[in-house]
Amino acid sequence: MKRGKKYQEAVKKIEKGKLYSVEEASSLIKSLAYAKFDESLELHVKLSLKKSQSVRDTLLFPHNFGEEKKILVFARDDKAQEAKDAGATYVGDMDLIEKIKGGWDEFDICVATPDMMKEVGKLGPILGRRGLMPNPKTHTVTTDIRGALAELKQGRVEFRSDKSGVVHLKVGKLSMSAEDLADNAKTAVIEIARRKPQDTKGVFVETIALAGTMTPGVMIDTAIANV
Repeated sequence: MKRGKKYQEAVKKIEKGKLYSVEEASSLIKSLAYAKFDESLELHVKLSLKKSQSVRDTLLFPHNFGEEKKILVFARDDKAQEAKDAGATYVGDMDLIEKIKGGWDEFDICVATPDMMKEVGKLGPILGRRGLMPNPKTHTVTTDIRGALAELKQGRVEFRSDKSGVVHLKVGKLSMSAEDLADNAKTAVIEIARRKPQDTKGVFVETIALAGTMTPGVMIDTAIANV
C-alpha cells in the first residue's frame, strides 16, 4: 500500500526496533498527527489465545473522551422507573422490542434486567449484528440499573478479542494531553492482561501497539502488561 508524504515523514520519526513506554509513545504520536480532524488514539493488543478462547469484558477509563451515548433500557415497573431516574434515553419492554423488530435503531447501548432477557433474546439477529445484545459479561444484564447507567455515562466501554486474538480499542483523542492518553492506554492494557484465561501458559500479551487514526504505529514495551 502506497502511503502519502506526510505518513512517510512520520515513519522517519519512529526509532526502528525500539519498544517505547506508553508515556513516550503518547507524546510521540501527538507530534506525528497531521490530519485535519481530531484523531483517535488506537490501541492494538495481540494476545496468545487458543482458537476456542476469547477475551471480552468492559473497562472504565480514568479520562472520558467519548460522545454521550443513547442508552436504551429494557425493564418493567420499578426498574423502568429506576432507569428513567438514572437518565436512560429510552425505557420500555415489549413496546421497544416491537419497535426494534420494525427497524428502529436510534440507540447506541442496550441494558436489560434479567427478567427481560427471554424476550430481548428474540432480538438476537438484530442486536447481535450491531454488537448491542445485553450480556452479563459486559454488565449490561443487571438488576443494578442505576449503577450500570452511571458507569456507561462516565465512559465505560466494552473490549473483545477478534478471531486472530487481537483487541482493538480506542483509548482517547489526540487533542487530550499526553498524560491523560497514557493513563487511558495503561488502564486498558492492564485490564486486558487481567483477563488471561486460567489455562493459558507462558506469555499472554505478545505485542502492544499505539497509533493515531492516520499515523504509523508505535510498538510498546509489553512489560506494562505485567503490572
